[in-house]
Amino acid sequence: MHSVTLSNLRTFNADTHQSILENGLKQGIFLEHSCKTGRCGVCAVKVLEGKTNTLQSETGLTKEQAAQGYVLSCCRAACSDISLDAEDLPELQNIKIKIYPARIDSIQLATESIIKVVLRIPPNTPFAFLPGQYIGVIGPNGTRRSYSIANAPRGDHKIELHIKNVEGGELSAYWFKQAKVNDLLRFEGPLGTFFLRNPLPPKLLLLATGTGFAPIKAILEQLKAIAAQAPASVGEVGLYWGNRFETDIYQQLDQLDLPNLKVQHVVSRPGPSWQGRSGYIQNAVLKDYSNLNDFAAYACGSIHMIESAKAILTAIGLPSNKFYSDAFVSS
Repeated sequence: MHSVTLSNLRTFNADTHQSILENGLKQGIFLEHSCKTGRCGVCAVKVLEGKTNTLQSETGLTKEQAAQGYVLSCCRAACSDISLDAEDLPELQNIKIKIYPARIDSIQLATESIIKVVLRIPPNTPFAFLPGQYIGVIGPNGTRRSYSIANAPRGDHKIELHIKNVEGGELSAYWFKQAKVNDLLRFEGPLGTFFLRNPLPPKLLLLATGTGFAPIKAILEQLKAIAAQAPASVGEVGLYWGNRFETDIYQQLDQLDLPNLKVQHVVSRPGPSWQGRSGYIQNAVLKDYSNLNDFAAYACGSIHMIESAKAILTAIGLPSNKFYSDAFVSS
């Protein structure tokens, strides 16, 4: 058994047969993470002292990060006492991860390939989560898939999911061909460390591709509630939502009614009728801003977008520790 010390001096014990991340979670120490499979790269931490060994492939770790002493905490085990340049997330201390029952409350076709599903949790079953987190839905045949919660907590015991039809996907076949209102499902959650950090910075950038908009929508709802109580606490919010085609845009953003919200739709494969911006959202941000020193950024979507956005945004002044992401990885 070895000791892991964080930069805020929190410590926990780690055995050599489990990842640093899992050892911390077992002891109530929540480090940044998402997929737990080494692919998203969210759990990258710098090892300041000590040695680790690899338990699974660190696909999401870049060569540059590895050269600088970073590892993925979900893929590495401590093989000595170690010190990490990382802090835990106290916001998650009271969030309980369990398996919950739920029934399908509604299914709405948003586009030809995206549906909005609302799940209804039993009223006597409290479910606490932070806007931006996700759940792992367990389908009728036991297949498990992750979906971000697309709403902030509300009083009706319902959560909204935005689900894309993945060709050949086991659970996609259920959602798009078999699912019906009142179907009984189970899900595990809430999961992930993608949520709004306090204190709020003067300005925010929110980046999403495709259904990566779902957790961003939840965060926007949270910001709206904060602004309603303390208008001065929410500054400028820039939302960049990228899709391949104009027809992929499935949400009217004026419904969010958030003061100081500036919305940019960006389409990477524009048709002849498209009058908006084209290309990629990270490049659109680069055209709009020259300095991001007083910003924090939240990005959700493809790994390619997240990696590119982080490089571009930090190059124009965004502090690297103010870039938060949730990468969608294929099952």
